[in-house]
Amino acid sequence: MKAAWFESFGSARDAIQQGELELPDPARGEILVKLETSGVNPSDVKKRSGSMPGLLDQGAIVPHSDGAGVIESVGEGVAALAPGQRVWVYQAQHGRRMGTAAEYVCLDESRVVPLPDEASFEEGACLGIPAMTAHRCVMADGPVREKTILVTGGAGRVGFYAIQWAVAGGARVVATASNDADKKACLQAGASAVVNHRAEAWAVQALEANGGRKFERVIDVEFGKNLEQVLDLIKVSGTIATYSSSQDMQPVLPFYRMMFLDLTLRLVIVYDMPERAKREAISDITDALETGHLKHRVARVFPFAELVEAHELIEQGGVRGCVLVKTSS
Repeated sequence: MKAAWFESFGSARDAIQQGELELPDPARGEILVKLETSGVNPSDVKKRSGSMPGLLDQGAIVPHSDGAGVIESVGEGVAALAPGQRVWVYQAQHGRRMGTAAEYVCLDESRVVPLPDEASFEEGACLGIPAMTAHRCVMADGPVREKTILVTGGAGRVGFYAIQWAVAGGARVVATASNDADKKACLQAGASAVVNHRAEAWAVQALEANGGRKFERVIDVEFGKNLEQVLDLIKVSGTIATYSSSQDMQPVLPFYRMMFLDLTLRLVIVYDMPERAKREAISDITDALETGHLKHRVARVFPFAELVEAHELIEQGGVRGCVLVKTSS
């Protein structure tokens, strides 16, 4: 099978190789999927650049955790899924070497999910990290009906889904975005109002957009950079759910200010979510896909030969929506 891999850390252009690898054979409880699309996420490019020093200890890595395709064959003991079914996969390259940057991926049946006919393979490759992370951020701390929620970076990979999950749960959402196109995307996802997070007084504007009321929950894309403003607009006993802090990777916490707000701080990473939370996310994703209620934002789809360029686009920053690679011929 054709595949991409890296044997050393470095830039995408220096580290990523492409060629042929042996086609895997599913063991008991495993499923072999012929992939149509592979999702490229920030965690994938960070791993390739060396964020996990021990990642290469067992050998070369085929990157990417998300993807979608059709089941080619199943191992002994697999009964719920069968060859020919359309599926999406998640956590392909987590705790193991072989991800979705290849024509085929073989992985445990628990990481393979039926893809409803209503969804495309491109959409299926967006569901693992972006949609599941967003679901956890919104749903982990109880029902959101009649809550007020702020979603920073609402037009991004995770934020776009977070708005939708919050609105579907009955919350009122204010989002932040930095330009007219992103503002439009947030409104299309269901936000009631959108403010520009590049404005110096964006926190004040967010409160004004919420009728002067402070927010019960904040879903935050830049924890360290945004923390001071978030503390100005969150209610006592509120919750901050965050999944990234790339602009300030070692933020200093104003402990006593946060303590006297009785805050809950939830740090979310999809790989280590409880299995129960993963199942709940998958159930809601399936329902939303079948009813056509889940919108997707795909920034760009690259041919397999341009996988390096896909990594570079993620690293440049500023890309809105999911970045995908076509793995089929």
